[in-house]
Amino acid sequence: MKRRQFLLALGGAAAWPLAARAQQGGRMRRIGVLMNMAADDPTGQTRLLAFAQALAQAGWTDGGNVRIDIRWGAGDRERIRKYAAELVALAPDVILASGGTTLGPLRQVSRIVPTVFTPGGGPSRSRIGIRRQPVCRHPGGGAVAAGGGQPGQCGRRR
Repeated sequence: MKRRQFLLALGGAAAWPLAARAQQGGRMRRIGVLMNMAADDPTGQTRLLAFAQALAQAGWTDGGNVRIDIRWGAGDRERIRKYAAELVALAPDVILASGGTTLGPLRQVSRIVPTVFTPGGGPSRSRIGIRRQPVCRHPGGGAVAAGGGQPGQCGRRR
C-alpha cells in the first residue's frame, strides 16, 4: 500500500505545474520521464503504469491533454546523459526523474524545467511524501523530491 501512496503523490506533484496552468488555453502539456532502468524492467513498468494512472485520476490522459515522453537509461550513464538532453530539448512542462543517477545529468542541461525526482532506491527504501528538496550542491533550480531524505540533509559538508 505504501508504494501506491508514493506513486499517487508523485503523480500529483508532477501534475501540479500542469494543473496550475491548465486554464491557459487548449495547448497540450508535455511531461518528460527519465527512468534509470531498462524498458523491460518490471519494476519500472509498474511505476510508470501507476504514474499514468495517477495522472488519469487527476484528469490528464496521455495523447489527450498531455503527452508523456519516456526515455529508459538502463543504468548507462552515457545513455542517461543523452536522454536528459533529448528530453530537455523537447521543452516539457515538467520532468520526472526516476532514480538518483538521472537527476545530475538533467540538472546539467537545464535548471529551468521543473523536475520531480525520486532519490535513492525508490519507494521501498524511502519515506512517503513530497516536499521541496534543494539539490545539495546547488540549492534552488526547481527540483522537487518525492519521498526520501531528511529535512536539512543538505547542510554544510567538509
